[in-house]
Amino acid sequence: METTRLAQRSMVFVLAGGRGSRLKELTDRRVKPAVYFGGKTRIIDFALSNALNSGIRRMAVATQYKAHSLIRHMQRGWNFFRAERNEFLDILPASQRSGNENWYRGTADAVTQNIDIVDSYAIDYVIILAGDHIYKMDYELMLRQHVEAEADVTIGCLTVPREEASAFGVMATDASGRITSFLEKPADPPAMPGDPTKALASMGIYVFKWSFLRDLLTADAEDTESSHDFGNDLIPAIVKNGKAIAHRFDDSCVRAEGAPAYWKDVGTVDAFWQANIDLTDFTPDLNLWDRSWPIWTYSESVPPAKFIHDERDRRGMAISSMISGGCIISGTEVRNSVLFTNVHSNSYAVLDHAVVLPRVVVNRSARLHKVVIDSSVVIPEGLVVGEDPEEDAKWFRVSERGTTLITQNMLDRRAASK
Repeated sequence: METTRLAQRSMVFVLAGGRGSRLKELTDRRVKPAVYFGGKTRIIDFALSNALNSGIRRMAVATQYKAHSLIRHMQRGWNFFRAERNEFLDILPASQRSGNENWYRGTADAVTQNIDIVDSYAIDYVIILAGDHIYKMDYELMLRQHVEAEADVTIGCLTVPREEASAFGVMATDASGRITSFLEKPADPPAMPGDPTKALASMGIYVFKWSFLRDLLTADAEDTESSHDFGNDLIPAIVKNGKAIAHRFDDSCVRAEGAPAYWKDVGTVDAFWQANIDLTDFTPDLNLWDRSWPIWTYSESVPPAKFIHDERDRRGMAISSMISGGCIISGTEVRNSVLFTNVHSNSYAVLDHAVVLPRVVVNRSARLHKVVIDSSVVIPEGLVVGEDPEEDAKWFRVSERGTTLITQNMLDRRAASK
């Protein structure tokens, strides 16, 4: 009963304004949380679904850069909240609440500019989330730890190999889980108690009592020396002067029995490709088929996928692949690939380890290996990608690990040069 009451007394504030520039052209038209993932969802759906499945019905999403695609997705896919049941999802673009022209100056400022919105929710606890990670987590368990520990802030933590921890904010803790230091991307990360090979890295998830955070944000807004950021300013100050507690992701990760804790930052083209392709494994680490903890999203009304033709070299087939609704696989061989909604592929084409975003058309005899194809792209007849890296690099973006990103602008430039 206590966890239910905590969820009902809480809200999530999702920070969804980051540029996501490491995804290159995938974020030319959309912010990172709006990038497609896993056949039919968007990245932000994971944070929002975690909140909904945890019993939290009051949410705010702060947007900033290239937000149209994200806002449209939330209006279409997350419009089922009912105010008469005290349920809300507010979309909070920068500069709309503060009476000035300022964009959000930092992650903390994004909350500060919307203090009146949070006040209107009449909640006791607020969970600050990033909207650009892939994971399944029960926030109720983190809320309970926060309250029982009487913490000023509770921080979600990943257990990572110490040699990889320099890419994160890293925490040192005592045996009770109290954070004794917080270091942003340290060259020599402190080890976990009892395991010198591992470190505790911040997930960018913070739980606060709202009255405490409100006072902190008000003071921070008046500090001319502050960058108004949780990781750089507020969290280190609490670690030094208050009580900060580490919450280990292993303790609240939603997963099948015996499965590893799954958390991904799909922040590069390679990481994005790999995380999608991993879903085609026989038993993927991320279980999208778990009906007890579903990932909610906008479900477009489309017909089932269709496979046609059964001739040599012209057989509509898919092996170890995810094929979404609305797809027509017409005489195409698809292997170890993820095809999003309304992809149409034509005869004699081959898609191998391909991540194909919605509404793509693959014309005849194209052969595409280890690619990410942006939405609404028309692949020309006979295009071959993934067999000659030097040729691919002339027209497309080839990553460090050999993943080729294809957009319509790249294809148009290629066509214009011939």
